[in-house]
Amino acid sequence: MTREARGPKEGDFITIKSYKHDGSLHRTWRDTMVLKTSENALIGVNDHTLVTEDDGRRWVTREPAIVYFHKHYWFNIVAMIRDNGVSYYCNLASPYVLDKEALKYIDYDLDVKVFPDGEKRLLDVDEYEDFSQRWHYGEETDRILKANVLTLVDWINHHKGPFSQAYVDLWYQRYQELLRRSTDQ
Repeated sequence: MTREARGPKEGDFITIKSYKHDGSLHRTWRDTMVLKTSENALIGVNDHTLVTEDDGRRWVTREPAIVYFHKHYWFNIVAMIRDNGVSYYCNLASPYVLDKEALKYIDYDLDVKVFPDGEKRLLDVDEYEDFSQRWHYGEETDRILKANVLTLVDWINHHKGPFSQAYVDLWYQRYQELLRRSTDQ
């Protein structure tokens, strides 16, 4: 079995590309370290990762962030590890696909931000409405996204998966072990 057929393994670096519904490239993250892959999910970490916007503007992430992608849920989750606690940025997005080039998904504009104190905010509702009309998301996509907002909020409220401090601690510790291993070689 070739590496491409298996996909990336722990410690590999991948590129992440988000697109808009019309197929245009939205944002690219270079060198996300893979922490775990399974049949349905990929967990990685961005730490001082180069990000390129669709207009060519480039910036580097400021803090380590555990990223979670799933092949069945219409969202992905970024757990940003900051001095004042963990903040979450959740993108309502298509389930990911992974090919030789990158992990790819369609960003559907709506975002949920969760602050260290647990406060939740639904962001970019106006942007979602504008793009939904411009690119004709359709009733089915709208229904799926709204259902996935409810799933996401349920995960947040019940500290499920990436919203558990134990989850963040486990994957951040694994990332630090992989870093030490790579510098010891």
